Amino acid sequence: MSFPKILSISILVLVTFCFFAKYQNNHLTTTQINLTQSNTFLPIRIVHLSDLQCKSFSHHQEALLDTVKALHPDIIVFTGDLVDAFHYDENSWRDLAFQLPKIAPTFFVYGNHEWWKGNFEIVESELMAHQIKVLRNEITSVEIRNRRIVIAGVDDPEFWEGNTAKYLTEVTSLNNRLPANSLSILLAHRPEYFKFYDTTHFDFVFAGHAHGGQFRIPIIGGIISPNQGYFPKYTAGLYTGAHTKMIVSRGLGNSVFPLRLFNCPEVVVVDI
Repeated sequence: MSFPKILSISILVLVTFCFFAKYQNNHLTTTQINLTQSNTFLPIRIVHLSDLQCKSFSHHQEALLDTVKALHPDIIVFTGDLVDAFHYDENSWRDLAFQLPKIAPTFFVYGNHEWWKGNFEIVESELMAHQIKVLRNEITSVEIRNRRIVIAGVDDPEFWEGNTAKYLTEVTSLNNRLPANSLSILLAHRPEYFKFYDTTHFDFVFAGHAHGGQFRIPIIGGIISPNQGYFPKYTAGLYTGAHTKMIVSRGLGNSVFPLRLFNCPEVVVVDI
């Protein structure tokens, strides 16, 4: 094969890969999860977002906001890393966060990047000023068609300098304060503690952080995840334990590594 032909094929392969990579990193997908729960007396639709990492989806986040609006959620939950500590863009997270409560009541917990960036108090004050409930090791509730849903949120372990024992103590404290006979949800950035979450009385846990394993291989799943290493166990979708179910979002943006493969940005919609 002649050099010009080899060069032409190489350029074609490179251009094709660049278009494929752009699509993989910017095409919003919606994942539907259907659940049943005996203590639920009405259908509930929850939109789950996570790990924006200061990424933008069109002008003023219109593409992402339109996707969420079209799903008509009863509530929206955001499980951390709204911001990115290494590629900070104030407008990107504001454009999204300030519009979400206009769609449905919105609840937020911190991820590790909010701690790493160091401006979480400013983020918190702005989110709360725009009617987003920031749950910092606390419990709240929301009424949906005259039924009460209990929502708890826990700070990321980085807020205790990675002290796992302190983190689990806070989750236990939240569990011990749950009111009886109510549908209960825990918002927690980290999915790797699922075995512990499954010892609690939370009906559902929503988590992110794993970025879907960054690169996904069909059937096999994610390749690498922070705090779980290679071939992580908890990266995306529904995990069912003896006492609770965990829904993990593949997330919306990237941080340390700028590329996703077979792992498009995800909006999760959960119908209970």
